[in-house]
Amino acid sequence: MSSVLFILTGATSWTQKDGSQRASGFWGEEFVVPHQIFSNAGVSITIATPEGSPAVVDGLSLSPEANNGDTAKVAAISAYLNLHGSALRAPARAADLDVGDFDAVFVPGGHGPMQDLAVHGGVGKILAEALNHPAKVVAAVCHGQASFLAAGDAASWAFKGRRLTAFSNAEEVQVGLADNAPWLLEDRLCAAGAAYEAGTSWAPNVVIDGNLVTGQNPASAEAAAKAVIELLSQRATAR
Repeated sequence: MSSVLFILTGATSWTQKDGSQRASGFWGEEFVVPHQIFSNAGVSITIATPEGSPAVVDGLSLSPEANNGDTAKVAAISAYLNLHGSALRAPARAADLDVGDFDAVFVPGGHGPMQDLAVHGGVGKILAEALNHPAKVVAAVCHGQASFLAAGDAASWAFKGRRLTAFSNAEEVQVGLADNAPWLLEDRLCAAGAAYEAGTSWAPNVVIDGNLVTGQNPASAEAAAKAVIELLSQRATAR
Protein backbone atom coordinates (compact mmCIF):
# COMPACT_ATOMS: atom_id res chain seq x y z
CA MET A 1 0.00 0.00 0.00
CA SER A 2 1.31 3.45 -0.94
CA SER A 3 1.38 6.21 1.66
CA VAL A 4 0.89 9.95 1.16
CA LEU A 5 1.70 12.77 3.54
CA PHE A 6 -0.70 15.70 3.25
CA ILE A 7 0.91 18.90 4.49
CA LEU A 8 -1.73 21.51 5.23
CA THR A 9 -1.31 25.07 6.37
CA GLY A 10 -1.81 25.75 10.06
CA ALA A 11 -2.42 29.44 9.40
CA THR A 12 -5.84 30.96 9.90
CA SER A 13 -4.96 34.38 8.46
CA TRP A 14 -2.75 35.91 5.80
CA THR A 15 -0.89 39.14 6.52
CA GLN A 16 -1.57 41.72 3.83
CA LYS A 17 0.73 44.38 2.40
CA ASP A 18 -1.00 47.03 4.53
CA GLY A 19 -0.55 44.96 7.69
CA SER A 20 -4.16 43.84 7.95
CA GLN A 21 -5.06 40.19 8.52
CA ARG A 22 -7.20 38.37 5.96
CA ALA A 23 -8.95 35.22 7.20
CA SER A 24 -7.51 32.21 5.44
CA GLY A 25 -6.65 28.52 5.77
CA PHE A 26 -6.59 25.65 3.29
CA TRP A 27 -8.89 25.56 0.26
CA GLY A 28 -11.61 22.97 0.76
CA GLU A 29 -11.74 21.50 -2.74
CA GLU A 30 -7.97 21.17 -2.94
CA PHE A 31 -7.95 18.94 0.14
CA VAL A 32 -11.21 17.06 -0.35
CA VAL A 33 -10.88 16.01 -3.98
CA PRO A 34 -7.33 14.59 -3.73
CA HIS A 35 -8.06 13.02 -0.33
CA GLN A 36 -11.06 11.20 -1.82
CA ILE A 37 -9.04 10.03 -4.82
CA PHE A 38 -6.21 8.71 -2.66
CA SER A 39 -8.62 7.06 -0.23
CA ASN A 40 -10.54 5.36 -3.02
CA ALA A 41 -7.25 4.06 -4.42
CA GLY A 42 -6.37 2.47 -1.08
CA VAL A 43 -3.58 4.90 -0.29
CA SER A 44 -2.66 5.43 3.37
CA ILE A 45 -2.95 9.11 4.29
CA THR A 46 -1.29 11.10 7.08
CA ILE A 47 -2.28 14.73 7.67
CA ALA A 48 0.24 17.18 9.10
CA THR A 49 0.64 20.92 9.66
CA PRO A 50 3.95 22.68 10.33
CA GLU A 51 3.59 22.70 14.12
CA GLY A 52 0.72 20.26 14.61
CA SER A 53 -1.88 23.00 15.02
CA PRO A 54 -5.38 22.36 13.66
CA ALA A 55 -5.86 22.68 9.91
CA VAL A 56 -8.67 25.16 9.31
CA VAL A 57 -10.57 25.47 6.05
CA ASP A 58 -10.81 28.88 4.41
CA GLY A 59 -14.46 29.78 4.78
CA LEU A 60 -14.44 31.45 1.39
CA SER A 61 -13.79 28.07 -0.24
CA LEU A 62 -17.15 26.87 1.11
CA SER A 63 -19.12 29.73 -0.42
CA PRO A 64 -21.31 29.18 -3.48
CA GLU A 65 -19.63 32.18 -5.13
CA ALA A 66 -16.24 30.43 -5.05
CA ASN A 67 -17.76 27.26 -6.49
CA ASN A 68 -19.59 28.62 -9.52
CA GLY A 69 -22.84 28.74 -7.57
CA ASP A 70 -22.85 24.95 -7.11
CA THR A 71 -24.48 24.54 -3.70
CA ALA A 72 -24.50 20.74 -4.00
CA LYS A 73 -20.72 20.80 -4.45
CA VAL A 74 -20.33 23.02 -1.39
CA ALA A 75 -22.51 20.68 0.66
CA ALA A 76 -20.46 17.66 -0.44
CA ILE A 77 -17.16 19.36 0.40
CA SER A 78 -18.47 20.46 3.79
CA ALA A 79 -19.76 16.97 4.59
CA TYR A 80 -16.41 15.41 3.70
CA LEU A 81 -14.55 17.91 5.89
CA ASN A 82 -16.88 17.09 8.77
CA LEU A 83 -16.26 13.37 8.21
CA HIS A 84 -12.52 13.92 8.61
CA GLY A 85 -12.80 16.65 11.22
CA SER A 86 -10.94 14.72 13.90
CA ALA A 87 -7.85 14.29 11.73
CA LEU A 88 -7.93 17.95 10.71
CA ARG A 89 -8.23 19.11 14.31
CA ALA A 90 -5.33 16.95 15.51
CA PRO A 91 -2.79 16.62 12.69
CA ALA A 92 0.77 15.43 13.08
CA ARG A 93 3.61 17.91 13.48
CA ALA A 94 5.47 17.92 10.17
CA ALA A 95 8.92 18.20 11.73
CA ASP A 96 8.31 15.02 13.74
CA LEU A 97 7.80 12.92 10.61
CA ASP A 98 10.33 10.97 8.57
CA VAL A 99 9.90 11.45 4.84
CA GLY A 100 11.22 7.93 4.41
CA ASP A 101 7.89 6.64 5.72
CA PHE A 102 5.97 8.09 2.77
CA ASP A 103 5.82 7.51 -0.95
CA ALA A 104 4.48 10.97 -1.76
CA VAL A 105 3.96 14.41 -0.26
CA PHE A 106 0.90 16.42 -1.31
CA VAL A 107 0.34 20.09 -0.44
CA PRO A 108 -3.12 21.62 -0.98
CA GLY A 109 -3.44 25.36 -1.37
CA GLY A 110 -5.49 28.24 -0.07
CA HIS A 111 -3.72 31.47 0.86
CA GLY A 112 -2.69 30.00 4.22
CA PRO A 113 0.47 28.41 2.79
CA MET A 114 1.66 31.90 1.82
CA GLN A 115 1.72 32.68 5.55
CA ASP A 116 3.39 29.65 7.10
CA LEU A 117 4.48 26.93 4.68
CA ALA A 118 6.51 29.37 2.58
CA VAL A 119 8.84 30.09 5.50
CA HIS A 120 8.86 26.86 7.50
CA GLY A 121 12.23 25.17 7.41
CA GLY A 122 10.90 21.82 8.59
CA VAL A 123 8.40 21.65 5.76
CA GLY A 124 11.03 22.76 3.28
CA LYS A 125 13.36 19.98 4.46
CA ILE A 126 10.66 17.35 3.93
CA LEU A 127 9.94 18.61 0.43
CA ALA A 128 13.60 18.79 -0.55
CA GLU A 129 14.30 15.29 0.72
CA ALA A 130 11.28 13.87 -1.08
CA LEU A 131 12.04 15.70 -4.32
CA ASN A 132 15.63 14.47 -4.30
CA HIS A 133 14.50 10.87 -3.88
CA PRO A 134 13.58 9.51 -7.34
CA ALA A 135 11.20 6.91 -5.90
CA LYS A 136 9.06 9.53 -4.16
CA VAL A 137 6.54 12.01 -5.57
CA VAL A 138 6.08 15.65 -4.58
CA ALA A 139 2.82 17.35 -5.50
CA ALA A 140 1.08 20.63 -4.76
CA VAL A 141 -1.93 22.54 -5.98
CA CYS A 142 -2.64 26.26 -6.40
CA HIS A 143 -0.98 28.16 -3.51
CA GLY A 144 0.38 24.94 -2.01
CA GLN A 145 3.49 25.57 -4.09
CA ALA A 146 4.33 28.42 -1.70
CA SER A 147 5.74 25.63 0.47
CA PHE A 148 8.43 25.04 -2.16
CA LEU A 149 9.99 28.39 -1.31
CA ALA A 150 11.13 26.99 2.05
CA ALA A 151 13.13 24.19 0.42
CA GLY A 152 16.59 25.73 0.54
CA ASP A 153 18.16 29.13 0.05
CA ALA A 154 18.88 31.00 -3.16
CA ALA A 155 22.02 28.99 -3.82
CA SER A 156 20.56 25.58 -3.06
CA TRP A 157 16.83 25.80 -3.79
CA ALA A 158 15.58 22.27 -4.40
CA PHE A 159 13.10 23.31 -7.10
CA LYS A 160 15.47 25.46 -9.16
CA GLY A 161 15.07 24.70 -12.85
CA ARG A 162 12.08 22.41 -12.32
CA ARG A 163 9.04 22.79 -14.53
CA LEU A 164 5.96 23.64 -12.50
CA THR A 165 2.78 25.65 -12.33
CA ALA A 166 0.91 27.38 -9.52
CA PHE A 167 -1.78 30.01 -8.99
CA SER A 168 -0.99 32.67 -11.56
CA ASN A 169 -0.59 36.41 -11.21
CA ALA A 170 -3.54 36.79 -13.58
CA GLU A 171 -5.78 34.67 -11.35
CA GLU A 172 -4.70 36.61 -8.26
CA VAL A 173 -5.65 39.82 -10.03
CA GLN A 174 -8.98 38.33 -11.09
CA VAL A 175 -9.93 37.43 -7.50
CA GLY A 176 -9.07 40.98 -6.44
CA LEU A 177 -6.28 40.08 -4.01
CA ALA A 178 -3.15 41.00 -5.96
CA ASP A 179 -2.94 44.68 -4.99
CA ASN A 180 -2.76 44.03 -1.24
CA ALA A 181 -0.81 40.77 -1.39
CA PRO A 182 2.67 41.05 0.16
CA TRP A 183 3.97 39.05 -2.80
CA LEU A 184 2.62 37.01 -5.70
CA LEU A 185 3.36 33.32 -5.93
CA GLU A 186 4.13 33.22 -9.64
CA ASP A 187 6.62 36.06 -9.21
CA ARG A 188 8.38 34.42 -6.26
CA LEU A 189 8.65 31.02 -7.92
CA CYS A 190 10.08 32.57 -11.09
CA ALA A 191 12.52 34.71 -9.11
CA ALA A 192 13.71 31.64 -7.21
CA GLY A 193 14.52 29.87 -10.48
CA ALA A 194 11.52 27.69 -11.29
CA ALA A 195 10.50 27.11 -14.90
CA TYR A 196 6.96 28.37 -14.37
CA GLU A 197 4.22 27.41 -16.84
CA ALA A 198 0.86 29.19 -16.75
CA GLY A 199 -2.25 27.75 -18.34
CA THR A 200 -5.62 29.32 -19.00
CA SER A 201 -7.03 31.02 -15.91
CA TRP A 202 -9.36 28.77 -13.87
CA ALA A 203 -9.02 25.83 -16.27
CA PRO A 204 -7.32 22.59 -15.19
CA ASN A 205 -3.57 22.76 -15.76
CA VAL A 206 -1.18 20.15 -14.42
CA VAL A 207 2.55 20.09 -15.07
CA ILE A 208 4.51 16.88 -14.49
CA ASP A 209 8.30 17.07 -14.33
CA GLY A 210 9.74 13.73 -13.31
CA ASN A 211 8.60 13.11 -9.74
CA LEU A 212 7.10 16.60 -9.39
CA VAL A 213 3.38 17.19 -9.99
CA THR A 214 1.83 20.66 -9.77
CA GLY A 215 -1.68 21.96 -10.42
CA GLN A 216 -2.42 25.60 -11.16
CA ASN A 217 -5.74 26.20 -9.41
CA PRO A 218 -8.63 24.46 -7.63
CA ALA A 219 -9.90 23.01 -10.91
CA SER A 220 -6.55 21.20 -11.24
CA ALA A 221 -6.82 19.28 -7.96
CA GLU A 222 -8.45 16.19 -9.46
CA ALA A 223 -6.02 15.81 -12.33
CA ALA A 224 -3.03 16.44 -10.05
CA ALA A 225 -4.12 13.72 -7.62
CA LYS A 226 -4.72 11.26 -10.44
CA ALA A 227 -1.26 12.02 -11.81
CA VAL A 228 0.23 11.21 -8.41
CA ILE A 229 -1.65 7.90 -8.35
CA GLU A 230 -0.27 7.05 -11.79
CA LEU A 231 3.30 7.87 -10.77
CA LEU A 232 2.97 5.80 -7.59
CA SER A 233 1.63 2.91 -9.64
CA GLN A 234 4.58 3.14 -12.02
CA ARG A 235 7.04 3.12 -9.15
CA ALA A 236 5.31 0.15 -7.50
CA THR A 237 5.48 -1.80 -10.75
CA ALA A 238 9.16 -0.99 -11.17
CA ARG A 239 10.06 -2.28 -7.70
